[in-house]
Amino acid sequence: MHIRTSFPYETTHEDLRIPLPDGTQLYARVWRPLTEEPVPALLEYLPYRLTDWTAPRDFQRHPWYAGHGYASVRVDVRGHGNSGGLPTDEYSATELADGVEVVNWLAAQPWCDGKVGMFGISWGGFNSLQIAALAPEPLKAVVTVCSTDDRYDNDVHYMGGSVLAVDMHAWAATMLAFVSRPPDPQYAGLAWRDMWLKRLEHVDPFIHTWLDHQTRDAYWRHGSVCEDYGAIDAAVLAVGGWHDPYRDTVLRLVEHLPSDRVRGLIGPWSHQYPDRGLPPGPAIGFLQETLRWWDQHLKGVDTGVMREPLLRAWVCDSHRPATVYDTLPGRWVGEPAWPSPHVTTISYGLQGAPVLVRSPQHTGVDAGRFFPFGNDADLPPDQREEDARSACFEFAVGEETWVLGRPRVRLRVTCEVPRGQVIARLCDVAPDGSSTLVTRGVLNLSARHGRDRAVPWEPGATGEVVFELNGIGHVFPPGHRIRLAVSSAYWPWIWPQPESEAGFTLDPAGSFLELPVRVRESAAEITFGEPEQSEPLGVNFPATLDEPRPERLVVRDVARGEWRLEVDPRYGGTRFYPDGLEFTEDALETYTIQEADPLSARARSDWSIRLHRPELGWDITVRTRSEITCEAAVFLTSNEVICTEGGEVVFHRTWEKQIPRTAG
Repeated sequence: MHIRTSFPYETTHEDLRIPLPDGTQLYARVWRPLTEEPVPALLEYLPYRLTDWTAPRDFQRHPWYAGHGYASVRVDVRGHGNSGGLPTDEYSATELADGVEVVNWLAAQPWCDGKVGMFGISWGGFNSLQIAALAPEPLKAVVTVCSTDDRYDNDVHYMGGSVLAVDMHAWAATMLAFVSRPPDPQYAGLAWRDMWLKRLEHVDPFIHTWLDHQTRDAYWRHGSVCEDYGAIDAAVLAVGGWHDPYRDTVLRLVEHLPSDRVRGLIGPWSHQYPDRGLPPGPAIGFLQETLRWWDQHLKGVDTGVMREPLLRAWVCDSHRPATVYDTLPGRWVGEPAWPSPHVTTISYGLQGAPVLVRSPQHTGVDAGRFFPFGNDADLPPDQREEDARSACFEFAVGEETWVLGRPRVRLRVTCEVPRGQVIARLCDVAPDGSSTLVTRGVLNLSARHGRDRAVPWEPGATGEVVFELNGIGHVFPPGHRIRLAVSSAYWPWIWPQPESEAGFTLDPAGSFLELPVRVRESAAEITFGEPEQSEPLGVNFPATLDEPRPERLVVRDVARGEWRLEVDPRYGGTRFYPDGLEFTEDALETYTIQEADPLSARARSDWSIRLHRPELGWDITVRTRSEITCEAAVFLTSNEVICTEGGEVVFHRTWEKQIPRTAG
């Protein structure tokens, strides 16, 4: 990593408030080049508290953009951080309308030349696309990283029509802990306490809304730009990583947006900006790459970025299973179109007699993290134990086989119960038997006719189910085996259906694995600069004598047949900021299930946050507890928030709700 200290422009930064038509003011931090000429503005807009949580990351890139001649602006959405107003649901109409107002406000400032770009990762990448679909006139270009065009089937809530237990629960719990944090008096002033208490009175756990909408209805269509790609006028650079759950969005965007306004980039990365150097690498000079995008579309400079291939993708070489890789071997390839003329679908017919697929309910404990962030235990370990709990079909690799795109399965299934799910995993099996997970996919059987409806299976009926696995770029070498592993359970990623312990019968006759096989070629002439960033903020992470708990711990109670997975998401821990803030954050997720009982599934998250400014005598703690259990007909949710100021409880509320299981 190169830390840049010299730029074409000297810079300055200031905090200010952006007024909205209803009188609400959004808190913003603006970095600008010192020049008399107006410059384009870049906007990153999200709820993750610019004065603390994202401050270290913000200082890596916003000053860098300012030093290259852009006004780079970080804004907290309403009801979060030091912004005014009350919090809303994620990507609400209010949030997006506010974003349009911010774009227009930036364009009207004397230091802006009237052109605006938006960028962001995850939430900020989501709303960049969504605001682009609303087409505010000043918004000319977007860089969207690790984001989605489909809020139902490619987000943290549902996968293949099934409830994503691991992250619908965990992310709802995370956002409950986020929204319960107070404004900071150093930036919000004396009004911070009134702002905080008003927010807390309006908090409602997101999980209530998300579980209320178990099929792809109008709620999920809102903000899903796949509903109308034609609404996007801005130029879009779509970026993802093969270890990020949103990478398929890049493939869809380069397929559906006009080729003169879109480029795609997929590397080996996790859910991170590609310049940060977090595993797996290799990292790239991503800020320089985005600067080419901004200069092309906001300054009218021909940087050559539109002469790059429509899609640049990293194809990984075969690698042994591990939960973390510093770097992955492979090479860049360039595709002139998507679907690519270099890719052909090859069908592999399954062989053998019909097999009963009845997986233990704890199948999936070795799935790895849904959102890998580059931590030591994020990625899936050796899959041999998971494969043993699945029905496996293998295909010998005679010559080197490159796969690029989304594999698909066509399976002939007989099911004796009305509900269940099918999980397919594609693994690379080495001669020594080790099994590396390549990609996977899920189908809720009730969603086989479309994600917008729930159609129970007719007990005893036989039918074909077809679904895609997540996209991947991977090389299977000669002497290895391609393994398709099919299971009826995948906890805690997928919430189990009632009666799903019965499984289903899979008939290999008429069942196929379809692989997008790419022609082999030497590495393309695709290069990137060395990763570089601006000077770090200077956050201090104090040493501790405490033994860190495991990131992922699997506990088996043999007598009870119960499995427990404990996850420490490692979001940040304790850190001291240069402005005097002492910040401590701790979270633990726990998932339990009995291996023969799908109704025993339980997910729990516990959060504890302390915000402390000794010089102000300000000492706040926020503690939350979130749980989901189930019965055959309902989900049972329980949430609790306790907030203290100086050790005194100022807010305490619990929510208990039953939500009918209509499809999940």
